[in-house]
Amino acid sequence: MAAFFEIPLDVLLVTLAGGYFFGAVPFGLLLTRFAGLGDIQKIGSGNIGATNVLRSGSKGLALLTLLLDGGKGAAAVAIGLTFSPTAAMLAGGSAVLGHLFPVWLRFRGGKGVSTTLGVLLALAPPIGLLTCAVWLLIAFLFRYSSLAALVAIGASPIFAWLSGYTPLAAFLVPVTALVFLSHHANIRRLLHGEEPKIGAKAPSDS
Repeated sequence: MAAFFEIPLDVLLVTLAGGYFFGAVPFGLLLTRFAGLGDIQKIGSGNIGATNVLRSGSKGLALLTLLLDGGKGAAAVAIGLTFSPTAAMLAGGSAVLGHLFPVWLRFRGGKGVSTTLGVLLALAPPIGLLTCAVWLLIAFLFRYSSLAALVAIGASPIFAWLSGYTPLAAFLVPVTALVFLSHHANIRRLLHGEEPKIGAKAPSDS
């Protein structure tokens, strides 16, 4: 907490604003439009993330969306790291907020998973890689992207804490809460056995 108050106001504003606007770039929406696949917000769940881009029928665009959404989180952290580790975490958190609530899309964005993973990989590569590995394992075993995301992101603060990254663990608690809130419709469908598996058509998130 003391480190937060030691950040100069201009640095704080740059990291928060820069992180947010990096995160708010809707790559999934832009890529599908440029590819002539229509409006991703009218496909599947209407989400702008990689999982819904996959439902447009293009695996390549889905992979590119995944990489770019993760990359913008890592880029935000890189900006913050030019000032301090605390600024890097703030920039990363702002990038996740930007992805979840992009001003250009009336604050209706993605689920924040890829961007959070990008932030984690940039802040603490071992924790980021472990979180990605958990996502891949759960997705492979159960074929639910949302379940894989919830388990992996939910475990990330624990991984950070057990590895001695105490400030990172504290940072990840509110980030994890935001990701879980963005998955409220998915959680409801998982509990009712109605969640579509990876590659299947998704119902509208109400």
